Amino acid sequence: MKKSIVFVCVLMASGSAYSGAKSHWGYSGHEGPESWAKLSADNFACSGKNQSPINLTGFVESGLSPIEFDYKQGGNEILNNGHTVQVNYEAGSSIKVDGQTFNLLQFHFHAPSENHIDGKSYPMEAHLVHADKDGNLAVVAVMFDKGEANKGLQQAWAEMPGHTGDKNQLSKAVSVDDILPENRDFYRFNGSLTTPPCSEGVRWLVMKEAMSASGQQIDAFANILQEPNNRPIQAVNARVILK
Repeated sequence: MKKSIVFVCVLMASGSAYSGAKSHWGYSGHEGPESWAKLSADNFACSGKNQSPINLTGFVESGLSPIEFDYKQGGNEILNNGHTVQVNYEAGSSIKVDGQTFNLLQFHFHAPSENHIDGKSYPMEAHLVHADKDGNLAVVAVMFDKGEANKGLQQAWAEMPGHTGDKNQLSKAVSVDDILPENRDFYRFNGSLTTPPCSEGVRWLVMKEAMSASGQQIDAFANILQEPNNRPIQAVNARVILK
């Protein structure tokens, strides 16, 4: 079996947000982000030059081709892995970027947001994780501002597991389309996983338009994790952020 295929399988089953990390890690103390690269030799990329998240600013106008979304109602399982709450997706939903098809594997959340836009941090951020047939990754990021309740979150949140390691089958499959803005304009940059092993070469596609979620919905997620699960902003270095 190809190594890339094994990696995609790990993305689905991993105890981290969307990584293959073998070491114990967290968001504070001696296992926090500043120590990730030292916790295991597998995490060497955490000290790399093209890491995520970043502050998206200094945009370069490039006339990006639209993302081709082909999402179905396929979110069928919700789990609490101790680092995030994640909805696993059945096969059959995808996006097309650069002429390549990336299949949706899962989506999960961070509070507060990991990426910033022009210096602004948002109360919550969703990451929609995709992989192509060779294991290359593309992440669609959606910011959430505090406001009206988000209908797309209601069903999943009603069955959100309260303890690390728990998972629930959703009584009705959810559609990730419901947490995406109608305006699908986006920013793009090259980055990494935001959790160990921090592997680089990830296409980041950040929606320009934020969605709304109620304070109660944001707090429900944050309170389950009991601590913020956002990696600090990383240096942009020589990267270009396209719009």
